[in-house]
Amino acid sequence: MKLSTSEAARFITRPDTGAAGVLIYGADAMRVAIKRQDLLANLLGPDAEGEMRLTRMMGASLRSDPAALLDAIKATGFFPGPRAVFVEDATDAAAAAITSAINEWAAGDAQIIVTAGQLTPRSALRKLFETQKSAFCIAVYDDPPSQAEVEAELKKAGLSAIAQDASRDLAALARALDPGDFRQLLEKLALYKLGDESPLSSAEVAALAPATIDAEIDEILHAAAEGAHARVGALMARLGGQGVTAVALCIAALRHFRTLHMAACHPQGPAAGFSPKTGVFGPRRDRMVKQAQAWGVTRLEDAVQSLIETDLTLRSSSQAPQLAVMERSLIRLAMMPRNAR
Repeated sequence: MKLSTSEAARFITRPDTGAAGVLIYGADAMRVAIKRQDLLANLLGPDAEGEMRLTRMMGASLRSDPAALLDAIKATGFFPGPRAVFVEDATDAAAAAITSAINEWAAGDAQIIVTAGQLTPRSALRKLFETQKSAFCIAVYDDPPSQAEVEAELKKAGLSAIAQDASRDLAALARALDPGDFRQLLEKLALYKLGDESPLSSAEVAALAPATIDAEIDEILHAAAEGAHARVGALMARLGGQGVTAVALCIAALRHFRTLHMAACHPQGPAAGFSPKTGVFGPRRDRMVKQAQAWGVTRLEDAVQSLIETDLTLRSSSQAPQLAVMERSLIRLAMMPRNAR
């Protein structure tokens, strides 16, 4: 039986103990692993490993020993409680062995938890779990987490008192970071706030959050947006020494100024234009709000057009040194607000 995203979230939180098996598959191995970890924890409890109620096997091993899975689900445990057999990285080659085990499954047997990579609709493994009434199929997509998923992660980490700005920043980070990194961040925040009943602040989130972009690239873009043309040369020299290419820097600059333009166009003002989807949070958000306010919509359109022309030059057959072209473009941007006043 195929589960929708909302149904899958409810199933993982409250697993059906009468199900013969569950398939969790997706292109992102980290996202799949997190869903599997949560499912097993909610199904078996925290002591399953120590009480030997969880058996692990690789999907590839079922090709040479297809009876191993059936033997594992029928085996009698030494400790009371629910049991599961986890089949990792299964492919269609394991479909026959898993089909046999599901068909022979009976109440009281260990549940079969299978993980796999991306599977096409024609996959035998996927068809098995989608068509079996006693089994469930969960597809894990690379979409950003929903608000409900973010709130569930916060609750799991023990973070209940959160300031409004910090909540907004965490929503942005949930979209910017890999799921594993975001979960580690929440664990760090929970440990940091242990014994502290004051609400989690935006500054605390920013202090513990991992860097999402190179700090010096961020700094040179701020210099260009804030009119600090004298700093551009020194920052460009350091970036060139680190191997940053002019094209990569131009792409980052375009992203930065387009984000400013989008915020400046917001009917409620630039501050309202930085939604969690922009991935801008904390002190960086405050800085970019001021930049958008200082530039205005018209000048930001001119800045974006200038960067597009620079990008075309960098990708053309021009013989001009690319870093010099990019440096001149950023200095020109840094001078634009000053010249327009």
